[in-house]
Amino acid sequence: MTDGDPRAGVDAVVTHATRLAESALAGADQADFRTRWKAFTARGVWDEAPSDEAPSDEAPSDRPPGAARLGPVTRSVATIEGIGRAGTDAGLCYAMASQRFGIQFPLRSVLGDTETTESGDVLLCHALTEEGGGSDPLSMATRAERQEDGGYLLTGTKSFVTAAPVADTALVFARTAAERTPFALSAFLVDLSAPDIEQSAPFPKTALTEVPMGSLTFHGVRLAPGSMVGEEGSGLGLLTLTTAWERALLLSYALGPMRRVLDRTVEWCATREHFGRRMGASHVVAARVADMALALHRSRELVYRMAARLDAGERPRQLAADAALTKISVAEDYLMFSRQAAQLGGVRSFIEDSGLTADLTSPMAASVYAGPNDLLRITVARELGLPVEN
Repeated sequence: MTDGDPRAGVDAVVTHATRLAESALAGADQADFRTRWKAFTARGVWDEAPSDEAPSDEAPSDRPPGAARLGPVTRSVATIEGIGRAGTDAGLCYAMASQRFGIQFPLRSVLGDTETTESGDVLLCHALTEEGGGSDPLSMATRAERQEDGGYLLTGTKSFVTAAPVADTALVFARTAAERTPFALSAFLVDLSAPDIEQSAPFPKTALTEVPMGSLTFHGVRLAPGSMVGEEGSGLGLLTLTTAWERALLLSYALGPMRRVLDRTVEWCATREHFGRRMGASHVVAARVADMALALHRSRELVYRMAARLDAGERPRQLAADAALTKISVAEDYLMFSRQAAQLGGVRSFIEDSGLTADLTSPMAASVYAGPNDLLRITVARELGLPVEN
Protein backbone atom coordinates (compact mmCIF):
# COMPACT_ATOMS: atom_id res chain seq x y z
CA MET A 1 0.00 0.00 0.00
CA THR A 2 1.05 3.60 -0.61
CA ASP A 3 -0.01 6.76 1.18
CA GLY A 4 -2.38 7.36 -1.76
CA ASP A 5 -4.22 4.13 -1.04
CA PRO A 6 -7.28 4.75 1.19
CA ARG A 7 -6.35 1.63 3.15
CA ALA A 8 -3.06 3.27 4.09
CA GLY A 9 -4.96 6.27 5.43
CA VAL A 10 -7.29 4.04 7.43
CA ASP A 11 -4.42 2.07 8.90
CA ALA A 12 -2.61 5.30 9.78
CA VAL A 13 -5.65 6.71 11.58
CA VAL A 14 -6.17 3.42 13.43
CA THR A 15 -2.54 3.42 14.57
CA HIS A 16 -2.70 7.10 15.53
CA ALA A 17 -5.90 6.61 17.56
CA THR A 18 -4.47 3.51 19.23
CA ARG A 19 -1.43 5.44 20.43
CA LEU A 20 -3.50 8.32 21.80
CA ALA A 21 -5.99 5.96 23.43
CA GLU A 22 -3.21 3.96 25.11
CA SER A 23 -1.91 7.21 26.57
CA ALA A 24 -5.39 8.18 27.79
CA LEU A 25 -5.99 4.74 29.32
CA ALA A 26 -2.66 4.79 31.14
CA GLY A 27 -3.92 7.48 33.47
CA ALA A 28 -7.57 6.46 33.70
CA ASP A 29 -7.85 2.69 33.26
CA GLN A 30 -9.32 2.22 36.75
CA ALA A 31 -11.52 5.31 36.60
CA ASP A 32 -15.29 5.40 36.13
CA PHE A 33 -16.96 5.59 32.74
CA ARG A 34 -17.34 9.37 32.59
CA THR A 35 -13.76 10.02 33.67
CA ARG A 36 -12.41 7.69 30.99
CA TRP A 37 -14.65 9.32 28.37
CA LYS A 38 -13.28 12.74 29.31
CA ALA A 39 -9.72 11.39 29.27
CA PHE A 40 -10.05 10.42 25.61
CA THR A 41 -11.33 13.89 24.78
CA ALA A 42 -8.57 15.61 26.73
CA ARG A 43 -5.90 13.56 24.96
CA GLY A 44 -7.22 14.66 21.56
CA VAL A 45 -8.46 11.25 20.41
CA TRP A 46 -11.48 12.86 18.79
CA ASP A 47 -9.68 15.79 17.22
CA GLU A 48 -10.68 15.45 13.60
CA ALA A 49 -7.98 17.67 12.13
CA PRO A 50 -7.62 15.67 8.92
CA SER A 51 -5.17 17.72 6.92
CA ASP A 52 -2.52 20.12 8.13
CA GLU A 53 -3.78 20.55 11.66
CA ALA A 54 -2.95 18.35 14.61
CA PRO A 55 -3.55 18.31 18.38
CA SER A 56 -1.44 21.00 20.00
CA ASP A 57 0.96 18.60 21.70
CA GLU A 58 1.89 16.77 18.51
CA ALA A 59 4.65 17.48 16.05
CA PRO A 60 3.66 17.62 12.37
CA SER A 61 5.51 14.34 11.77
CA ASP A 62 3.13 12.64 14.22
CA ARG A 63 0.06 13.36 12.12
CA PRO A 64 -1.52 10.25 10.54
CA PRO A 65 -0.42 10.20 6.86
CA GLY A 66 -3.23 9.80 4.40
CA ALA A 67 -5.94 10.95 6.83
CA ALA A 68 -6.65 14.02 4.70
CA ARG A 69 -7.85 11.78 1.90
CA LEU A 70 -10.43 10.06 4.10
CA GLY A 71 -13.93 11.34 4.65
CA PRO A 72 -15.09 12.25 8.18
CA VAL A 73 -17.20 9.11 8.57
CA THR A 74 -14.34 6.79 7.62
CA ARG A 75 -11.98 8.68 9.94
CA SER A 76 -14.43 8.23 12.80
CA VAL A 77 -14.74 4.49 12.14
CA ALA A 78 -10.95 4.18 12.06
CA THR A 79 -10.67 6.18 15.29
CA ILE A 80 -13.14 3.90 17.06
CA GLU A 81 -11.29 0.85 15.77
CA GLY A 82 -8.02 2.28 17.08
CA ILE A 83 -9.55 3.01 20.48
CA GLY A 84 -10.62 -0.63 20.69
CA ARG A 85 -7.21 -1.90 19.62
CA ALA A 86 -5.69 0.07 22.49
CA GLY A 87 -7.50 -2.19 24.94
CA THR A 88 -10.50 0.01 25.64
CA ASP A 89 -13.34 -2.13 26.91
CA ALA A 90 -16.14 -2.94 24.50
CA GLY A 91 -18.72 -0.97 26.49
CA LEU A 92 -16.85 2.31 26.14
CA CYS A 93 -16.20 1.63 22.43
CA TYR A 94 -19.92 0.96 22.01
CA ALA A 95 -20.88 4.21 23.73
CA MET A 96 -18.51 6.20 21.53
CA ALA A 97 -19.83 4.59 18.35
CA SER A 98 -23.40 5.14 19.51
CA GLN A 99 -22.80 8.84 20.15
CA ARG A 100 -20.86 9.37 16.93
CA PHE A 101 -23.10 7.52 14.52
CA GLY A 102 -26.45 7.37 16.33
CA ILE A 103 -26.55 11.04 17.33
CA GLN A 104 -23.76 13.34 16.14
CA PHE A 105 -23.62 12.56 12.43
CA PRO A 106 -27.42 12.51 12.01
CA LEU A 107 -27.74 15.80 13.89
CA ARG A 108 -24.96 17.29 11.80
CA SER A 109 -27.08 16.73 8.70
CA VAL A 110 -30.09 18.38 10.36
CA LEU A 111 -28.55 21.18 12.40
CA GLY A 112 -25.22 21.75 10.71
CA ASP A 113 -21.97 22.14 12.63
CA THR A 114 -22.83 23.07 16.19
CA GLU A 115 -20.93 22.69 19.44
CA THR A 116 -23.45 20.17 20.75
CA THR A 117 -23.34 17.93 17.73
CA GLU A 118 -19.57 18.09 17.20
CA SER A 119 -17.94 18.22 20.62
CA GLY A 120 -16.55 14.95 21.91
CA ASP A 121 -16.53 16.43 25.39
CA VAL A 122 -20.34 16.56 25.60
CA LEU A 123 -21.75 13.17 26.61
CA LEU A 124 -24.96 12.54 24.68
CA CYS A 125 -27.64 9.87 24.96
CA HIS A 126 -30.40 8.75 22.61
CA ALA A 127 -33.69 8.67 24.55
CA LEU A 128 -36.29 6.76 22.56
CA THR A 129 -37.17 3.47 24.26
CA GLU A 130 -39.84 3.24 26.96
CA GLU A 131 -40.91 0.40 29.22
CA GLY A 132 -43.64 -0.43 26.71
CA GLY A 133 -41.13 -1.04 23.95
CA GLY A 134 -38.79 0.60 21.47
CA SER A 135 -39.42 -1.08 18.14
CA ASP A 136 -42.88 0.56 17.90
CA PRO A 137 -42.08 4.26 18.40
CA LEU A 138 -45.63 5.41 17.70
CA SER A 139 -46.73 3.68 20.90
CA MET A 140 -44.62 5.98 23.09
CA ALA A 141 -46.31 7.80 25.96
CA THR A 142 -43.79 10.59 26.60
CA ARG A 143 -45.37 13.82 25.45
CA ALA A 144 -44.30 17.39 24.78
CA GLU A 145 -47.11 19.95 25.01
CA ARG A 146 -46.72 23.28 23.24
CA GLN A 147 -46.77 26.35 25.53
CA GLU A 148 -47.86 29.91 24.83
CA ASP A 149 -44.25 31.12 24.51
CA GLY A 150 -43.55 28.59 21.77
CA GLY A 151 -41.73 26.21 24.10
CA TYR A 152 -42.85 22.79 25.29
CA LEU A 153 -43.62 20.97 28.53
CA LEU A 154 -41.98 17.53 28.52
CA THR A 155 -43.46 14.69 30.60
CA GLY A 156 -42.70 10.98 30.64
CA THR A 157 -40.00 8.36 31.18
CA LYS A 158 -37.44 6.87 28.82
CA SER A 159 -35.93 3.52 29.77
CA PHE A 160 -32.93 1.38 28.80
CA VAL A 161 -31.01 4.46 27.65
CA THR A 162 -27.27 4.00 27.19
CA ALA A 163 -25.29 6.53 29.27
CA ALA A 164 -28.47 8.05 30.76
CA PRO A 165 -27.15 8.12 34.36
CA VAL A 166 -24.10 10.20 33.38
CA ALA A 167 -25.04 12.03 30.16
CA ASP A 168 -24.99 15.81 29.73
CA THR A 169 -27.57 16.11 26.95
CA ALA A 170 -30.30 13.83 25.64
CA LEU A 171 -31.86 13.56 22.21
CA VAL A 172 -35.44 12.94 23.35
CA PHE A 173 -38.28 11.73 21.17
CA ALA A 174 -41.76 12.69 22.39
CA ARG A 175 -45.33 12.75 21.23
CA THR A 176 -46.55 16.19 20.10
CA ALA A 177 -49.83 14.90 18.67
CA ALA A 178 -52.29 12.37 20.06
CA GLU A 179 -52.99 10.59 16.79
CA ARG A 180 -51.00 7.55 15.69
CA THR A 181 -49.62 9.10 12.51
CA PRO A 182 -46.11 9.49 11.06
CA PHE A 183 -46.23 13.13 12.14
CA ALA A 184 -47.12 12.54 15.80
CA LEU A 185 -43.54 12.63 17.09
CA SER A 186 -40.97 15.37 17.52
CA ALA A 187 -37.38 15.42 18.78
CA PHE A 188 -35.70 17.70 21.30
CA LEU A 189 -32.19 18.31 22.60
CA VAL A 190 -32.57 18.43 26.38
CA ASP A 191 -29.96 19.68 28.85
CA LEU A 192 -30.06 17.05 31.60
CA SER A 193 -28.90 19.53 34.23
CA ALA A 194 -32.26 21.33 33.94
CA PRO A 195 -34.74 21.18 36.84
CA ASP A 196 -37.38 18.43 37.05
CA ILE A 197 -35.26 15.80 35.31
CA GLU A 198 -34.46 12.55 37.11
CA GLN A 199 -31.48 10.50 35.94
CA SER A 200 -31.69 7.01 37.42
CA ALA A 201 -28.89 5.01 38.95
CA PRO A 202 -27.27 2.58 36.49
CA PHE A 203 -29.28 -0.57 35.80
CA PRO A 204 -27.48 -3.81 36.71
CA LYS A 205 -26.80 -5.57 33.42
CA THR A 206 -24.79 -8.45 32.04
CA ALA A 207 -23.71 -7.13 28.61
CA LEU A 208 -21.48 -4.16 27.85
CA THR A 209 -21.22 -3.70 31.58
CA GLU A 210 -18.65 -0.91 31.35
CA VAL A 211 -21.15 1.63 29.97
CA PRO A 212 -24.00 2.60 32.33
CA MET A 213 -27.62 2.26 31.22
CA GLY A 214 -30.59 3.80 32.97
CA SER A 215 -33.78 5.81 32.67
CA LEU A 216 -34.67 9.48 32.30
CA THR A 217 -37.85 10.82 33.88
CA PHE A 218 -39.18 14.24 32.87
CA HIS A 219 -41.48 15.77 35.49
CA GLY A 220 -43.00 18.58 33.45
CA VAL A 221 -39.71 19.93 32.10
CA ARG A 222 -39.96 23.31 30.40
CA LEU A 223 -38.17 23.34 27.04
CA ALA A 224 -37.20 26.53 25.28
CA PRO A 225 -38.57 27.12 21.75
CA GLY A 226 -35.15 26.46 20.26
CA SER A 227 -34.77 23.02 21.80
CA MET A 228 -36.71 21.23 19.06
CA VAL A 229 -34.68 19.46 16.39
CA GLY A 230 -36.19 20.28 13.01
CA GLU A 231 -39.91 20.94 12.68
CA GLU A 232 -42.78 19.73 14.84
CA GLY A 233 -43.87 16.32 13.62
CA SER A 234 -40.51 15.45 12.05
CA GLY A 235 -39.43 13.15 14.89
CA LEU A 236 -40.14 9.90 13.07
CA GLY A 237 -38.11 11.10 10.12
CA LEU A 238 -35.17 11.92 12.39
CA LEU A 239 -35.55 8.56 14.11
CA THR A 240 -35.40 6.84 10.72
CA LEU A 241 -32.21 8.77 10.02
CA THR A 242 -30.51 7.93 13.33
CA THR A 243 -31.54 4.30 12.97
CA ALA A 244 -30.03 4.02 9.49
CA TRP A 245 -26.74 5.48 10.74
CA GLU A 246 -26.67 3.13 13.73
CA ARG A 247 -27.40 0.01 11.74
CA ALA A 248 -24.74 0.93 9.21
CA LEU A 249 -21.93 1.76 11.60
CA LEU A 250 -22.68 1.01 15.27
CA LEU A 251 -20.92 -2.35 15.06
CA SER A 252 -17.69 -0.50 14.28
CA TYR A 253 -17.20 -0.64 18.04
CA ALA A 254 -16.47 -4.39 17.76
CA LEU A 255 -13.61 -4.14 15.26
CA GLY A 256 -10.89 -3.13 17.70
CA PRO A 257 -11.80 -5.67 20.41
CA MET A 258 -12.06 -8.41 17.75
CA ARG A 259 -8.55 -7.62 16.51
CA ARG A 260 -7.15 -7.87 20.04
CA VAL A 261 -8.89 -11.18 20.66
CA LEU A 262 -7.62 -12.57 17.36
CA ASP A 263 -4.05 -11.50 18.14
CA ARG A 264 -4.06 -13.06 21.59
CA THR A 265 -5.69 -16.25 20.27
CA VAL A 266 -3.05 -16.63 17.56
CA GLU A 267 -0.29 -16.14 20.15
CA TRP A 268 -1.91 -18.70 22.47
CA CYS A 269 -2.34 -21.31 19.76
CA ALA A 270 1.18 -20.74 18.43
CA THR A 271 2.86 -21.22 21.82
CA ARG A 272 0.62 -23.63 23.72
CA GLU A 273 2.04 -27.18 23.94
CA HIS A 274 -0.72 -29.71 23.41
CA PHE A 275 -0.30 -33.50 23.09
CA GLY A 276 3.40 -33.11 22.40
CA ARG A 277 3.07 -30.42 19.74
CA ARG A 278 2.09 -26.83 19.35
CA MET A 279 -1.67 -26.36 19.60
CA GLY A 280 -1.67 -24.35 16.38
CA ALA A 281 -0.27 -27.30 14.44
CA SER A 282 -3.71 -28.94 14.62
CA HIS A 283 -5.75 -28.56 11.45
CA VAL A 284 -8.90 -28.13 13.54
CA VAL A 285 -7.35 -25.33 15.56
CA ALA A 286 -5.93 -23.66 12.46
CA ALA A 287 -9.35 -23.78 10.79
CA ARG A 288 -11.01 -22.17 13.80
CA VAL A 289 -8.44 -19.37 13.82
CA ALA A 290 -8.92 -18.88 10.09
CA ASP A 291 -12.68 -18.64 10.63
CA MET A 292 -12.07 -15.92 13.23
CA ALA A 293 -9.86 -14.03 10.78
CA LEU A 294 -12.53 -14.38 8.10
CA ALA A 295 -15.24 -13.02 10.41
CA LEU A 296 -13.12 -10.00 11.28
CA HIS A 297 -12.18 -9.39 7.64
CA ARG A 298 -15.79 -9.60 6.50
CA SER A 299 -17.01 -7.32 9.29
CA ARG A 300 -14.30 -4.75 8.67
CA GLU A 301 -14.96 -4.69 4.92
CA LEU A 302 -18.70 -4.23 5.41
CA VAL A 303 -18.40 -1.44 7.98
CA TYR A 304 -15.78 0.54 6.07
CA ARG A 305 -17.74 0.11 2.84
CA MET A 306 -20.79 1.66 4.50
CA ALA A 307 -18.62 4.50 5.84
CA ALA A 308 -17.22 5.17 2.37
CA ARG A 309 -20.69 5.28 0.85
CA LEU A 310 -21.86 7.77 3.45
CA ASP A 311 -18.75 9.87 2.87
CA ALA A 312 -19.54 9.78 -0.85
CA GLY A 313 -22.89 11.42 -0.14
CA GLU A 314 -25.32 8.51 -0.33
CA ARG A 315 -28.42 9.24 1.74
CA PRO A 316 -28.69 7.08 4.88
CA ARG A 317 -32.40 6.42 4.33
CA GLN A 318 -31.63 4.99 0.89
CA LEU A 319 -29.15 2.61 2.52
CA ALA A 320 -31.74 1.10 4.87
CA ALA A 321 -31.59 -2.45 3.50
CA ASP A 322 -27.79 -2.49 3.16
CA ALA A 323 -27.45 -1.01 6.66
CA ALA A 324 -29.70 -3.76 8.02
CA LEU A 325 -27.69 -6.43 6.22
CA THR A 326 -24.45 -4.96 7.57
CA LYS A 327 -25.73 -4.93 11.12
CA ILE A 328 -27.07 -8.49 10.91
CA SER A 329 -23.89 -9.84 9.32
CA VAL A 330 -21.43 -8.15 11.69
CA ALA A 331 -23.49 -9.00 14.79
CA GLU A 332 -23.68 -12.67 13.84
CA ASP A 333 -20.01 -12.82 12.83
CA TYR A 334 -19.06 -11.17 16.13
CA LEU A 335 -20.88 -13.87 18.07
CA MET A 336 -19.41 -16.69 16.00
CA PHE A 337 -15.96 -15.15 16.35
CA SER A 338 -16.33 -14.98 20.14
CA ARG A 339 -17.52 -18.58 20.37
CA GLN A 340 -14.49 -19.75 18.41
CA ALA A 341 -12.17 -17.80 20.71
CA ALA A 342 -13.86 -19.28 23.78
CA GLN A 343 -13.46 -22.82 22.51
CA LEU A 344 -9.79 -22.29 21.71
CA GLY A 345 -9.15 -20.73 25.11
CA GLY A 346 -10.66 -23.71 26.92
CA VAL A 347 -11.30 -23.32 30.62
CA ARG A 348 -9.22 -20.12 30.65
CA SER A 349 -11.99 -18.49 28.65
CA PHE A 350 -14.11 -18.50 31.80
CA ILE A 351 -11.46 -17.54 34.35
CA GLU A 352 -11.01 -13.88 35.20
CA ASP A 353 -7.55 -12.44 34.60
CA SER A 354 -6.45 -15.53 32.65
CA GLY A 355 -5.55 -13.39 29.65
CA LEU A 356 -7.99 -15.43 27.56
CA THR A 357 -11.27 -14.54 29.26
CA ALA A 358 -14.09 -14.62 26.68
CA ASP A 359 -17.14 -12.37 26.75
CA LEU A 360 -20.01 -14.14 25.01
CA THR A 361 -22.86 -12.08 26.44
CA SER A 362 -21.91 -8.72 24.91
CA PRO A 363 -21.58 -10.15 21.37
CA MET A 364 -24.96 -11.86 21.86
CA ALA A 365 -26.47 -8.49 22.79
CA ALA A 366 -25.41 -7.11 19.41
CA SER A 367 -28.30 -9.02 17.87
CA VAL A 368 -30.90 -6.96 19.74
CA TYR A 369 -29.78 -3.32 19.86
CA ALA A 370 -30.32 -0.88 16.95
CA GLY A 371 -33.24 -3.16 16.07
CA PRO A 372 -33.46 -6.90 16.73
CA ASN A 373 -31.98 -8.91 13.88
CA ASP A 374 -35.29 -10.69 13.28
CA LEU A 375 -37.01 -7.35 12.64
CA LEU A 376 -34.15 -6.23 10.41
CA ARG A 377 -34.65 -9.34 8.30
CA ILE A 378 -38.20 -8.09 7.71
CA THR A 379 -36.77 -4.78 6.50
CA VAL A 380 -34.54 -6.63 4.05
CA ALA A 381 -37.38 -8.88 2.83
CA ARG A 382 -39.63 -5.86 2.30
CA GLU A 383 -36.92 -4.11 0.27
CA LEU A 384 -36.69 -7.22 -1.89
CA GLY A 385 -40.38 -6.90 -2.67
CA LEU A 386 -42.09 -9.29 -0.28
CA PRO A 387 -45.45 -8.07 1.13
CA VAL A 388 -44.32 -8.58 4.72
CA GLU A 389 -45.44 -6.37 7.59
CA ASN A 390 -43.91 -5.71 11.01
